[in-house]
Amino acid sequence: MTDTHSCAFGEGQRKLIDMIDRQDPDVVLLGGDIIDDNMPLENSVTLLSDLGRRYLCYYVTGNHEYYSGKQAFGDEMAMLGEWGITRLSGGVADLEIRGSRIRICGMDDPCAWVSCNGFTEREHGSFGEQLEGLGSLAGKGIYTVLLTHRPERIDEYSQYAFDLVLAGHTHGGQFRIPGILNGLWAPNQGYFPRYGGGRYEENDTLMIISRGLANNTDIPRIFNRPELVIIDLR
Repeated sequence: MTDTHSCAFGEGQRKLIDMIDRQDPDVVLLGGDIIDDNMPLENSVTLLSDLGRRYLCYYVTGNHEYYSGKQAFGDEMAMLGEWGITRLSGGVADLEIRGSRIRICGMDDPCAWVSCNGFTEREHGSFGEQLEGLGSLAGKGIYTVLLTHRPERIDEYSQYAFDLVLAGHTHGGQFRIPGILNGLWAPNQGYFPRYGGGRYEENDTLMIISRGLANNTDIPRIFNRPELVIIDLR
């Protein structure tokens, strides 16, 4: 689930929560921009506090969490723990689900190292060093998932033995013509993005990009419905 941008999904967020409940997921992965700096925090609080109490949830940051500014960002990240949600900030979680071992690796958004609204969260190190640390834990006989906000850096991710990369950020390219144009414009890619949404394979690495759930943008989504991505590992 990515890019909800603090939007409302029915009263008490029930439309989205009920959709997740019907899937009965083993784990909920939150791929950034769940909290938006320009929207009321209340919607995110309602959604995340409910999911965190009832599901195994892991969270990585997107760019908009950082846009909130240093004080708000710190408060929001602290609340995740109160709701039972684990933030993976260059960290990993080893899970056993239905008899299978799975490793979830989580990347911070690059805004952690570039001044966003006047602050950087990381004073030392770099995006590349965090990725290298996670990449050293990929493979090794365990199915490894990289949870990240930014799909356009797949060339860097695919240098490591991640079995699956999950990303968002693109909003599906905003405008689509199914079968012809898979996205008109995406952040950090510009017009006609190579990675708009859906399934991609790069150097034996599988990447799935969510088109996100935000439904309040000034520019309408055309042939690009908000989506909740359900992934079955077999």
